[in-house]
Amino acid sequence: MRVWPKVLVWVAVTPFAGWAVLRVSGYEPVWPWTPLVAYTPYAAVVAGVGLLLAAALRQRAAAVVALATTVVLACTVLPRAAATEPEGASGETLRVLAANLLVGSADEVALMALVERLRPDVLALQELTPAAQARLDAAGLREALPHAVTRPKRGAGGSAVYARHPLTGGEVIEHGGFRQVKAVLTHPSGTRVEVVSVHPCALRLYARQPCWRSGLKALPDADANGPLRVLAGDFNATLDHLLVRDLLATGYRDAADVTGHGLTATWPQGGWLPGVAIDHVLADESMAVLTFDVHPLRGTDHRPVFAVLGLP
Repeated sequence: MRVWPKVLVWVAVTPFAGWAVLRVSGYEPVWPWTPLVAYTPYAAVVAGVGLLLAAALRQRAAAVVALATTVVLACTVLPRAAATEPEGASGETLRVLAANLLVGSADEVALMALVERLRPDVLALQELTPAAQARLDAAGLREALPHAVTRPKRGAGGSAVYARHPLTGGEVIEHGGFRQVKAVLTHPSGTRVEVVSVHPCALRLYARQPCWRSGLKALPDADANGPLRVLAGDFNATLDHLLVRDLLATGYRDAADVTGHGLTATWPQGGWLPGVAIDHVLADESMAVLTFDVHPLRGTDHRPVFAVLGLP
């Protein structure tokens, strides 16, 4: 019997078997696994191709490994495409929009059109520069959302929370030059919600990994005895990253995951890379997630995310 079919099959199967083991192990090694794990949904598909190849070449041992790999990876990603029934809504809602402006270059007219159409109560912006803030103010953002806590910055480190209802600014989370604004919104119903405009460092370089980790770890946990919290923005991480899963385990729900849109890519908008879901709205689990959508926006590489949450 020729050796090459066995070699070919194991070359196709082994990397994804290792991927599945790492993904479910609770262990997350550093570079290059941390950026690579974002592509787990694609790995699940390719693992299925490996299973078909092993079956076609009658490599039984490889087929068993490939089958186990495919099942494990599918079980980690497919639930994100299944919606669950909303729970905890009282009739009052909070409409949340988040957008990364790509170093302030997003089209302010297009963003204002999105604001006018979606009518958010809260807008969380990332990569807000002083020039972009001035353009947005001139375009009428402060008329539509008159309350704001803004920390613009040249480059990619600025952020802001704009709102239709009164805001009280909190301590800014800042790691590696990336500012993550916190603000407490007072809803007309009397409910107070802490909103964080999320934007830790990107994982494009090995040297940025400590900044990325510290930025995510600094995000506040959900607290059953504390205020309601919503984390919205560019996490630079997907649900396959351990730090995000740990954050969810404190008492948040991912709006895309709950509504069956968890596999909808938010970045990059355009370009040659396959899309991944790194922009999120995480809501306190006592809040109902009623709807979630992803929208296009000219001038940025991210697609804004929008969620309607039901207040308890």
